[in-house]
Amino acid sequence: MTIFRTFLAVSTILVLQLSAAAAEPLKVEAIMAPKEKIQLDFNDGSKHFLLMVRREGEAKGTGLLNGTKVVEYGMHDIVPGVGGDPRGYLVMTAPNDDIAYVKWQVRAVFVPGPDGKPQLLDNGFWELTSGTGAFSGATGAGILHIKAVSPTDRKFILDGDIFTKK
Repeated sequence: MTIFRTFLAVSTILVLQLSAAAAEPLKVEAIMAPKEKIQLDFNDGSKHFLLMVRREGEAKGTGLLNGTKVVEYGMHDIVPGVGGDPRGYLVMTAPNDDIAYVKWQVRAVFVPGPDGKPQLLDNGFWELTSGTGAFSGATGAGILHIKAVSPTDRKFILDGDIFTKK
């Protein structure tokens, strides 16, 4: 009987914790334009480069981050035609100045494109790590895709769920 009571107590606690958090689906896109960059080019014939960049944009779509101003602080370690490991943070500021800090990481993979030239796939994940105001205590995670929209601008696509306390 003790095992049953322990199971019942743990189950009750879990249900109460889950009911104290509300899940909200999220799907936003932000076209990010560079504002600052530092680049290290490896002069070894590999075309390898490290780009540290600050980009800005606005998130549009559905969910808690819709309408936020977005600033990327990214580090993109890339070997063109081979692969790379971009990562960084998105600082997402709501119109009322509440801030969400989103950590992200992708794996850059080059695959053969339709014309035979390498095509870049940037796919990974994001995680809401902390925030202020409405984002305080919120958590969340999901899938991240980055797509080139011009030689310098990138579209960040975040899809997932955010959990907020009721």
